Amino acid sequence: MSKEKLNPTQNSVPAKARVELVGLLNAALADLSDLYSQAKQAHWNVRGKRFYALHKLFDEVAGSVEEHLDDVAERAVQLGGHAHGTVRQVAKASRLKDWPSDKDNQEAYVDVLAERFAVVANAVRASIDRSAALGDADTADLLTGVSRDLDKSLWLLEASR
Repeated sequence: MSKEKLNPTQNSVPAKARVELVGLLNAALADLSDLYSQAKQAHWNVRGKRFYALHKLFDEVAGSVEEHLDDVAERAVQLGGHAHGTVRQVAKASRLKDWPSDKDNQEAYVDVLAERFAVVANAVRASIDRSAALGDADTADLLTGVSRDLDKSLWLLEASR
């Protein structure tokens, strides 16, 4: 659990719970930011017979992740915490593996992204459960929307294999 000092707020979620929630949200922010950049990496570098379809797909799944970054970061701040979303903070905190430099074909890109989306989706689902257990229905609801979009993107990627 983070030792980060909370900013004052009249939010009724207990301070101890807010500290843990801010940690969960920053973990999600790091994973989502890294996932976004990895999807864009695939989008920019894909080549092959299915280039156009995969180029579009990778941009679509990146965009679905990007849509949630601001809300996740701002929820951490609403709870009295700080959002940790710089490139260096994300690189240090992300649970994702580095993008593989030895993978240079469209099929590998689909497989790598599907694996990364699954990792983040599973972590977000665990955070939904923990947020609910801590009594924060708003954070659980926010993360449920994130989870729904991650699962859709995972389905699109797996269906493209």
